[in-house]
Amino acid sequence: MGKFSIPIKYGVAIAAGLIAYFLILSLFGGHVNPIYSLFNGVIMAYGMFEAIKHYRLHKGNKFKYQKGFMASLLTGFNATIIFTIFFGLYAAEFNPGFLDDLISVWITDYNTNIGIVLFVVAVMGFATSLVLTLAYMQLFKQSWNTKEAKKHTISGNSEK
Repeated sequence: MGKFSIPIKYGVAIAAGLIAYFLILSLFGGHVNPIYSLFNGVIMAYGMFEAIKHYRLHKGNKFKYQKGFMASLLTGFNATIIFTIFFGLYAAEFNPGFLDDLISVWITDYNTNIGIVLFVVAVMGFATSLVLTLAYMQLFKQSWNTKEAKKHTISGNSEK
C-alpha cells in the first residue's frame, strides 16, 4: 500500500459524499441555506475517523502519532481541495446565479465575489480537518498511563 493511498482514497470518498450531499440539497433548494452545511462536518468527521482507524489497523504496532496525524490531516485536506474545486465549478459554470442566492446581502454590502466564497469554503474545510485530526488522535494514540508503558520507561527501554 502506497504512502499516500489512505489519505487519497478516503479524501476522495469524503469529497464524493460532500458533493452528493450538496447536489441532493440543490434538488430541494436547500443548498442556498448555510445552516445545512453543518452536516458537512458530520460527513468529514465520519470519513476522517474511518481513515485514521484504517491507517492504525494497517500499521498495527508500528503506528506513530506523527504519521497518523499526517494521514488524517491529508485526508481532510484532500477532501477539502476536491470539494472546493467542485464548489467553484458549480458556482461559476453550472449555476451562475447560485452566489446571488447564497449571499444576496453580502454581495451588495461587501462586494463579495467567487474568490472570497471559495476562500471561505477552503478555510472552513481546512479548519474542520485540523480540529478533527487533533480530536481523533487523542482517541488513537497510545496511552503512556498503562502499567506496561511505565515498566518499559522505568527499565530504560523507551522507544524514541
